[in-house]
Amino acid sequence: MAGGANSGIWLPYCGAAPDPAELLTRWNFDPLLVIVLLAASLVGYRKARSIGTGTPFAAAMATLALLFVSPLCALTSALFAARAAHHAILIAVSAPLLAWSLPDWRAVQKIPLTPAAVLHAAVLWVWHTPALYAAALSHDAVYWLMQATLLGSAFAFWSAVKRASVTAAVGALLGTMVQMGLLGALITFASAPLYAPHLLTTAAWRLTPLHDQQLAGLIMWAPAAALYLAAALTIAWRWLHEEGRAAA
Repeated sequence: MAGGANSGIWLPYCGAAPDPAELLTRWNFDPLLVIVLLAASLVGYRKARSIGTGTPFAAAMATLALLFVSPLCALTSALFAARAAHHAILIAVSAPLLAWSLPDWRAVQKIPLTPAAVLHAAVLWVWHTPALYAAALSHDAVYWLMQATLLGSAFAFWSAVKRASVTAAVGALLGTMVQMGLLGALITFASAPLYAPHLLTTAAWRLTPLHDQQLAGLIMWAPAAALYLAAALTIAWRWLHEEGRAAA
């Protein structure tokens, strides 16, 4: 599906930008993608079920299917706001579900929390630079490199959070929330559209490219960042609850 960046025609992996009337018909049944998702589901579910985490693993795979098979995939070709939601689900829903439901990997266990948090933030910021984002929507290989590094760095981060002390985990989550909010704010308050692949794809959705970009920034600034805050509050609440029970 990829097209050349110099041709002036953006043909991302998820296909050409749809209009509202055709969106619900735009499912992505790429055979290789379906095979990979099914194989990963079968192998991963057996491992997760062996440690009693089959349900969260199934939920993780369901979110990946939502992101890459459902019409949301096509919508990300049209709207940067949809891409922001896509990335938020990938790194703050799919990744923690996988981290909590799969046995710890030795390679991931070696990554301390602070480097994992820095890597997670760096990957997020790098892929939201206009040039690299445009490249990802121009070439399938770059697109999948973006998805793999976003998910991989997020998985490493959430795995490190899972292993860390309560104080360290909460601190890392709050720090990640702040940097994501900052990125969202910078995108929201940009005075001009930054992302060339969406300059001609938003009109069918009754949005200007700038309004679409502002909506994307708000998604990153508020609901996406709030997922990290919710995780921090959940960890802190569970710790306080356990401390209260121990003291009773």
